[in-house]
Amino acid sequence: MDALSDGETVHVAGIMEHIEEAGVHSGDSACCLPPHTLDAATIDELKRQTVAMARALNVRGLMNVQFAIKDGTIYVLEVNPRASRTVPFVAKATDSAIASIAARLMAGEPMSNFPARAPYPEGVGPEDDLPFADPLTLADPLTPWYSVKEAVLPFARFPGVDTLLGPEMRSTGEVMGWDRNFARAFLKAQMGAGTHLPDEGRVFISVKEADKTEALAQAARDLLSMGFSLVATSGTADWLARAGVQADRVNKVYEGRPNIVDRLKNGDIAMVLNTTEGAQAIADSREIRAVALYDKIPYFTTAAGSIAAVAAIKSRGEGEVGVRALQA
Repeated sequence: MDALSDGETVHVAGIMEHIEEAGVHSGDSACCLPPHTLDAATIDELKRQTVAMARALNVRGLMNVQFAIKDGTIYVLEVNPRASRTVPFVAKATDSAIASIAARLMAGEPMSNFPARAPYPEGVGPEDDLPFADPLTLADPLTPWYSVKEAVLPFARFPGVDTLLGPEMRSTGEVMGWDRNFARAFLKAQMGAGTHLPDEGRVFISVKEADKTEALAQAARDLLSMGFSLVATSGTADWLARAGVQADRVNKVYEGRPNIVDRLKNGDIAMVLNTTEGAQAIADSREIRAVALYDKIPYFTTAAGSIAAVAAIKSRGEGEVGVRALQA
């Protein structure tokens, strides 16, 4: 959450949902504005807590709060009484100059100097022409379109560096995708970051026990329905079979050859969905990530990212991907 405050009045400027789970640095995580899975009651509670913290901390200017939600309970990870790197993204997604507004609030101006913007017209989308809004007005962060921020990671420039995402920030830049629904916006963000999601071929799936959920099984079914074939390690293949999903078995690196790395090097695999846990599993799968990186094979190392990638591929069936200036 990004919020503006003059010490008394608080405006929630941006509500972003991370694609990856907590534990991945916010600078390296893709995120979506507005949230794409949270219900209205949860969003209202997040806003209430943000306003309460801004007032209690007597914030003047910008404040950033990071939350985690588990089993319906909201946890506060950290509160930063300052601008964060999400500010430019929120400003572009809502067309509101929140950094400029914050500077004036810090200089002593009241929030009342910045009026709330009129609601968006019913049914409006990113393809519709809208009049230019005054950037020094307060915009509703629950826009009628989706904006997805994706990190640009420099792994290919540092040989030997593992590509797993974690609590340390490694990204060197960000891109943004914008569309009427989350899946299309995520697709555009991937394109902007240089990740070209496949439209055919074999997808390798190997996921840890905690990620063997119905949502991921449905993503596998969606891949089959789009004409992809699946290969999986033995444990994942057994789980997929129980879920009614057909996947050919492939050896792990230590199980003998030919194994998954051989198939990656042979150009047999179009995309990798691979989540791991534990030091041994991470070490065993490191070569998979290295080959995928240098051979420019799209790979996702979290369940949420994998599900979003499949949804993005599926969204290509909605029509041609277009380009439009944010300022229009």
